[in-house]
Amino acid sequence: MGTNEKTELFEQTPIPRAVAALSIPTIFSSLVMVLYNLADTYFVGMLNNPVQNAAVTLAAPVLLAFNAVNNLFGVGTSSMMSRALGRKEYETVKNSSAFGFYCALFGGVFLSLFCTVFRQPLLAVLGADSVTWEATGSYLFWTVTCGAAPAILNVVLAYMVRSEGASLHASIGTMSGCFLNMILDPIFILPQGLNMGAAGAGCATFLSNCAACAYFFILLRVRRKTTFVCVDPRRFGFKRFIVAGVCGVGIPASIQNLLNVTGMTILNNFTSAYGADAVAAMGISYKIHMIPMQIALGFSQGLMPLVSYTYASGNHRRMKDTILFAIKLMLPALFVVTLCYYLGAGTLIRVFMDNDSIVAYGTRFLRGFCVAIPFLCLDFLTVGVFQALGMGLHALIFAVMRKLILEIPVLFLYEELFPLYGLAYAQPTAEFILAAASVIMLVRIFKRCKGTPGV
Repeated sequence: MGTNEKTELFEQTPIPRAVAALSIPTIFSSLVMVLYNLADTYFVGMLNNPVQNAAVTLAAPVLLAFNAVNNLFGVGTSSMMSRALGRKEYETVKNSSAFGFYCALFGGVFLSLFCTVFRQPLLAVLGADSVTWEATGSYLFWTVTCGAAPAILNVVLAYMVRSEGASLHASIGTMSGCFLNMILDPIFILPQGLNMGAAGAGCATFLSNCAACAYFFILLRVRRKTTFVCVDPRRFGFKRFIVAGVCGVGIPASIQNLLNVTGMTILNNFTSAYGADAVAAMGISYKIHMIPMQIALGFSQGLMPLVSYTYASGNHRRMKDTILFAIKLMLPALFVVTLCYYLGAGTLIRVFMDNDSIVAYGTRFLRGFCVAIPFLCLDFLTVGVFQALGMGLHALIFAVMRKLILEIPVLFLYEELFPLYGLAYAQPTAEFILAAASVIMLVRIFKRCKGTPGV
């Protein structure tokens, strides 16, 4: 995609078409990523061994921790790149992408070494016990010790490619790894294949992330004359305005994901007290809940380059219309999804494990989680707007409100008042309050942008 084509997409293409071009590939990419997470759960569930399924659930917070690095150097760098594109500062775009890429690489290597050296205390913190210890450790070996760097680079490169409007290429890269993962899962997990159980799911994930990284490197090589995404080490440096621009958005996004990890770890530790069946059911219901959640997240991420560009270029009317169009499109659709999830919760859980105890637990968990779906749409969109506009502090305040002030305290309260089953309602409580705050903040942003030049 040449410079003129990028300009046309951001400046002249009708908003519905521009939103579709940027968001639909991102949504599909997010959905495929959820499907490959569900594939792990599905094929491990076919073993009909709650311990193996619990291992994947207990390890999930560590994989979520990858998102701290993904968001620091993916969200932060892509926002910086899109805003620089809006100002026509193309050298800044290239230097920002090199900074984000190499910092993400170093971050992945550090996570891998850290989790390997501190493996024993990490497993204890995650809630693994004598029954689930070995399976959880084996899964972490492949996904973290071996796989942290390719998993992080895969996502960060997708953010960078998407920042210049090439949303389809970004999605093809991530989806290629996801599809490969779904093909490899039964081969590595099931007795008919290599019979590795949860460890096989981790191995398949590692190999698929390596393949996705290879796609992006080939893409950048082929498009080296037309893309602004640059991984040339000679452009890597610590220019103050680039570091400030990336970290100003990326650090709050990173903290948000670390708080998500904290919340999930607390949730898993509460649940693990009720046994492996409860942990497996919680993991299955949460991953099913992630499908509409990732649709909302993918939609907001797809909009970010357009919102960043129109804000930086001073076209605030187009920015506002884009955000309002997104709200009118997504909210009704997610209300319908919530209703379907609530009514069909038991059937959905049974697809992944035909175990009466797990279905009973999972049905009640999923009905609790799904109440949050419409509110998540507004919350994700607002945080996405904060990130697109470079308003990192506002995104950080929302992250702290979501987890430290609302969801985590409510987890403790609901566990005391409504043991086990109340845990699934902590997120809807937090998201409802944040949705009200989101409406107030969007109105304030719209008012502030009237007559204000792009920056």
